[in-house]
This record gives sequence, C-alpha cells and structure tokens, in this order.
Amino acid sequence: VLIQATSNSQVSSDEARSVLSAIRSDAGVTGGSVRVGGETAIDVDVIKSILDRTPLAIGFVVVLTYVVLFFLTGSVILPLKAVVLNMLSIGASFGALVWIFQQGHLSNLLAFTPQSIDPSIPVILFSIVFGLSMDYEVLLVSRIHEEYVRTGDNTAAVASGLERSGRLITGAAAIMFTVFMAFGLAEVVIIKAIGIGLAIAVAIDATLVRALVVPAVMRLLGDFNWWAPHPLRWLHQRAGLGDYGVIPEPEQQVA
Repeated sequence: VLIQATSNSQVSSDEARSVLSAIRSDAGVTGGSVRVGGETAIDVDVIKSILDRTPLAIGFVVVLTYVVLFFLTGSVILPLKAVVLNMLSIGASFGALVWIFQQGHLSNLLAFTPQSIDPSIPVILFSIVFGLSMDYEVLLVSRIHEEYVRTGDNTAAVASGLERSGRLITGAAAIMFTVFMAFGLAEVVIIKAIGIGLAIAVAIDATLVRALVVPAVMRLLGDFNWWAPHPLRWLHQRAGLGDYGVIPEPEQQVA
C-alpha cells in the first residue's frame, strides 16, 4: 500500500524528523514493514550513515596525525599534546554553536530560527578544524624544534619558536577568520553555522591555544617534550621527516 502524505514543516526541521520517526516506529503494522521515502527520510538516513562512521573517521584522523607528528619531531609526547590541545579549539567551537544556533542567542542578529544542530555539522567542523589546527601546530613546533636542535635549551627554543612563527600564524588565521565569517552571511543555516563555527575555532586556536597554551605546556614539560623510547628514537633517526639541516651549536669550553 502506497500512502502519500505531506507536512507543513521544513524538510530538515525537528518537527519533520519527529513525524518521520513516529511513522517508522509505528507498532500497529502486522505482517509487513513500514518504509518511508521523501526528502526528510533521505536527510535522516544520510546523517545516520555519517554518524555511524564518525568514530572511524575521528580515529583515523587522530592516529594519522600522531604518526606524522612523531616522524616530524621524534617525540611521542608532542603529538599527544597536539591532539589534546586541538580538542580545546574544537570543543569551544561546538559550545559556541550550541549557544548561538541551538539556544538562539544571536538569532535576531544572524537572521535564523533556532533549532537543534544538524548532526553533520560537528563532523565537518571536526575534520576542517583539526586540519587547520595541525597546520598552525606544525608551523610553531617546527620552529621550536629547529631551535632546540641548535641550542639544546627547551626554554629558549619555545620563546624563539613563538617569536619566529607568531606573526605568520596570526596573519594566516586572520585571513581564514575573514573568509569563514563571510559564510555567516549565507541564508542556509547549515552553511552559516559551519562558517561561524570555523571562524570561532580559528580565532581561539590562533590566539589562545597557539599563543598561550602550547608555549606554556611546552615550557612546563621541559626536555620531556622531546622524549621517545629508544626503538622509536632509532626509527625517527632513519625515517623521520624532521631533518631541517640545523647544525647544533658546539659546547663552549669553560677555561
């Protein structure tokens, strides 16, 4: 039996999804099954497919990032620190999206109707923000690593690396922030939310995380930043990506 029904709700609205869920869970059908088509059903099924694969995608990104950073720095501590601190920017952007779009605090200013966050938005934000954060991380840590190889002084290396890469990171982040904020002018709420979420994440990552938190953590960890077990240190020496052609300073002889 084919039954056609229409709803006054928007295709991707919470009301339309509630109607779809109620129809699919109808327990009054015996000897058969209920199959629902239409744009709302397609939207819900696509989101379910995305969410089912989200843990795999997150795990792949985190593990691959850890491996690449290890081969870049030769440390097992810095990649872990990078992954954890990246979550600060991502978590802050998620919180801002809930405050703005779900709770509707800026709905009048941004011209949208508050509703629940589309499940695909956090997945998209995670992938893009994690990649951008790692770009800034590589720029900063590469400069710090160069200085540490040259001098062997972690404190001086952190200060010098921040000084040499700070303007570059800030300038790149300012460009990305401007571009992402332009998406906030879109009429489609999903595009608006992604753009504003990315802009907030980039601003927090470049100003608070890279400029303050990362140097502070590396300063506190000291030489432990560069620690790795002997077998992994051997592997990095032969297959690492961090050969910058930096010649260590010779030790000064005390007369």
